[in-house]
Parts: sequence; structure tokens; C-alpha cells
Amino acid sequence: MDKATITKPSRLGEQNRKDIIICLINREGRPEWFYCNSSVLTVKSKYFSHLLSPPDSSNLIEIQCSEFNYDHHVNLLRLLHLPADLILESLNSVKSAVGILEVAVAFHCEEVIQCCIQYLEAIPWEDKEEEQIIKAVSKLGPIAMPILARIEPVDLTATKNVFVSAVRVATSIGGSCPPFGSELKSSAQEQVEYMLGEDEDTPLITADDEVRSVVRMGLSNICSSFEKELSSLLLEHNNASETVETEVLCGLSDLEWMCNILPKMDLMKDFVSNWVEMSSKVLQIVEDKKLDSHMWGLKIKLIEVTSKVLDAVGYGSVILPAPCRVTLLKTWLPYIRKMKPVLDLKGSEETGFPYKMDEDLCQSIEGAMVSLVLALPSSDQADILADWMKAQQVRYPDLSEAFEVWCYRTKSAKRRLMESLGKAGDAAAITLPNLAP
Repeated sequence: MDKATITKPSRLGEQNRKDIIICLINREGRPEWFYCNSSVLTVKSKYFSHLLSPPDSSNLIEIQCSEFNYDHHVNLLRLLHLPADLILESLNSVKSAVGILEVAVAFHCEEVIQCCIQYLEAIPWEDKEEEQIIKAVSKLGPIAMPILARIEPVDLTATKNVFVSAVRVATSIGGSCPPFGSELKSSAQEQVEYMLGEDEDTPLITADDEVRSVVRMGLSNICSSFEKELSSLLLEHNNASETVETEVLCGLSDLEWMCNILPKMDLMKDFVSNWVEMSSKVLQIVEDKKLDSHMWGLKIKLIEVTSKVLDAVGYGSVILPAPCRVTLLKTWLPYIRKMKPVLDLKGSEETGFPYKMDEDLCQSIEGAMVSLVLALPSSDQADILADWMKAQQVRYPDLSEAFEVWCYRTKSAKRRLMESLGKAGDAAAITLPNLAP
């Protein structure tokens, strides 16, 4: 390149020691030149030191760079001419530091590399920046450990301790956490659910006795708090209180969250047992005449949580004795059967009424109830089906499939009994001795 074509190069370093010109291609594809100090470049970059070591080396150096890393090249040249104590404070963003780090690695600029690592280790990252950082530092070896230490896997004990602490906050064990309160609890619930996502450490954590004990304690705490708040709805001074209703709905949301995490820990049976035990009291309060014409959000949420319980029991993921299953079904079937047309009517009368039972919820409940009925002893099935058909509202849930199966099984059972008795009679006739004189 003809030096006569160079016009107004950028000046870096001390005024009286500019003896090297570096040419970069800018974003528009045009060359740009920078005056630099050879003594600075050779000391701070092994690449330039090697390039400039021959006595006859040129004082014009051309460097190819792309439109994506042009700015990082320029910034590196500027940093090389700064005193060491000013390099770190000149870095101003994760993106810039990563870009400069990659260029500094290519030119073997140890001082700048160390400053970029120190900066990236200390500054907050966004998720989208993490992959760029990992890519940039993966080739650096041990010197990058301060950065990688932020994202490397922790040991199982540390993971368990964090998980247990999060469960305590998520279930308000020990009370709420002012001044953050509900915000911190919601965040803890999200992270507990996220930590239970499938990976190789999850089974080890969920099988730990301390973890399971704390989760059970949290479930007990949430159930107790919910029952207490729900009971307060019937107090005269709380009957129309929005604050109390909000607290009750919050407690019910906590129970719904428990329904999401307990199956991942094989503890859903604990939830179902608690729900069966408290159902009668819950419905006694909710069906009180004081709450007859409002609290629709609470009522639909109760049905949604019950749907998860019916699903767990009806399809066999939670095994309960037959009497418990009968109690569950006889407790909630009449309520759901009654509430469905009430909510449908409210929806038709009030535009935008948000508390209707949608199609997916209805199908889920109906399917679980049919499955649950069919797994009961025949006499209990007969009792439930007779009660279902006596009701004025037999359209939902539709248990006709269970009824048909019951009828078929009843006839089959009777036929098997008669065949068995017939065979027994024939056997007796053959084996009885002839006692006639």
C-alpha cells in the first residue's frame, strides 16, 4: 500500500512516539489508519512483538477484520496505549468486553485479557450473553476459571441446601419474609418448580429424607393456613372483605402449586390424603348461604384443584383404599354436578364472566370420575350410579359409560356365579355315595 494515500490517520499513544501505522478495514469496506507506538505494541502484544522484531520490518501493518469485530479491534488498540490501571475502568459493557477479549486472545495481549476476565467475572450477565462468554473463554484454559466458576455445577449438598431454603420460603415455613413477602414467595415457587425439572441430580435431591420432610412440612403449613383463612370468610366482619378473599385465593393457588411439584417427588399421595381429609369442611364453608352468590373465583379454583386430585386417584398414580376413594367421589360429585349449571348460567347472563368450567376441565373431571367409579367395588358403584341417576341434573358429569360397564359386569358376575354353582352341584352329585337300601 502506498503511504502517500494515507490521510489523517487516528493518533494513539504519546505524540512524539508514533512510529507504526496500523490499517483496519472499516464497516463500509474502506481502510482506516491508526498511528501507534511500536514500543507499546511489542511490550503488550506477543503478536506485534513477533511481527516487529526483524530490523527491516515495515512500519505499516495491515489487519483484516470483519464488520462484526471492527470496533473491537479499534478498542483493543486504544486499550493497549492506556496505562494498566485505566484498562479495567475503560470497559463498559459485557458485549464489548467479550469482543475485545476475543481479539486480545488472537493478538496475545495478556494484560488486556486479564482485565477483560476480571471485568466479566464481576459484572452481571443476561442469559443471551452467557453463551457468548462461554464461547470466548473456553479456549483460555485455567485463567478463565474465575468466569467459569459462576456457571459450573455445584455439589449435591449445596444444591440440596438451596432447594430446602427455597421450599421453606415458597411454603411460608417460619412465616412470611417482609418486606418482600409475596414477591419472594412467588419467585421461590417458580425456582423450586424449575429445579425439579428433569436432570441427573433431580432424583438424588427428591429422594433425600430432609428434602421430603421439609416439603411435607410445607404442605401441612399451606393446608392449615388455607383452612384457617377459609373459615374466616364466615365471620360477620370478614364476610365481604376483599382482603380475606384475596388471602384465601392465594392459599388455594399455593395448593395448586403443590399439585404441580409433588408428583415430581412421588409425594402426590400426601396431597390427596390431605385433600380428602379437609374436603368436607371446605365444602361446608363454601356452600354456606353467606357465600351463595359470590366468591365465584374461589369456587372454580376449588374445582380445578379437585380435578387434579381426581385425575391422580382415578388413573392410579395415587393408590388409596376403596373407602377413601368412595369418600372422595361422594364428597365432590354432588358439588361439581351442582356448580356446573350455575356457572354456565352466570356465564350466559353476564358478558365476560370469567369463571366458567371450560371444555378441557369438564372432560378431565368426567374421564377421571368414570375411571374412579369403575375401580370401586360393585356395591359402591351401584350406590354412586343410583344416586347419580336420581339427580335432576344428570347431564354432567356423564357417568353413562360407567353405568353400562357396571351393568355388563353385573350380568357377567351373576353368570359366573351360576356356572360356578352348577359345576359345584354336578361335582356333588358325582361324588355323593348311594345311600339307598
